[in-house]
Amino acid sequence: MSTKLPAAYFPFLNELKENNHKEWMDAHKAEFKTLEKQFKQFCEDTKNQLNKFDEIERAKVFRINRDIRFSKNKNPYKTNRGAIFSRSGVQRRGSFYFQMAPGASFAGGGFFKPESADLLRIRKEFEFDADLIRSILNQKEFKSVYGGFNTESQVKTAPKGFSKDDPNIDLIKNKNFFVTHQYTDAEVLAEDFQQTLLQHFKLLLPFFNYMSEVLTTDLNGESIL
Repeated sequence: MSTKLPAAYFPFLNELKENNHKEWMDAHKAEFKTLEKQFKQFCEDTKNQLNKFDEIERAKVFRINRDIRFSKNKNPYKTNRGAIFSRSGVQRRGSFYFQMAPGASFAGGGFFKPESADLLRIRKEFEFDADLIRSILNQKEFKSVYGGFNTESQVKTAPKGFSKDDPNIDLIKNKNFFVTHQYTDAEVLAEDFQQTLLQHFKLLLPFFNYMSEVLTTDLNGESIL
């Protein structure tokens, strides 16, 4: 039996958006704690289900408090609830992500802001041979759910050391390598949503396994672990 998300979290987050201050949150602390407990239970159960086809180290639910020290936006609270599911071991790269928010729920995964060495290694792999990653991204079910890489963050022409005329420049110029799928509020609250989410997460495994191999070997295919 699937674990459901708390339907009351959507109106709570909508109210929080209109009353994003400590006094309102303090007055609704009991309601928040109840909803947060249910959300965390959903995430923990999802982690356990993920472990049936992958190895997950932990499910981390992000705090609702925002870090406003260096932000122009001084609202103290997020108006979404998100969790990341981290894979176990240095040989398994990539993380699954889920976010619940009114009108803006989504799931996905990949490699967000990879460190410079990993970013260069990925780009070099795509420069050398991008046939396999393209076959993964173009697999019918994967493409119908996720489309392709998020392309909001790219260099304008080509990264330093790469040719703008490279046939794989559309992949190489990405700064991030992750995919997402959007859900309606009704989909998130459906009885079988957890199973839908798990099916969508499972589609990411060939992508994660490919990228894990890339990031744990050099261009000669030799392990760097």
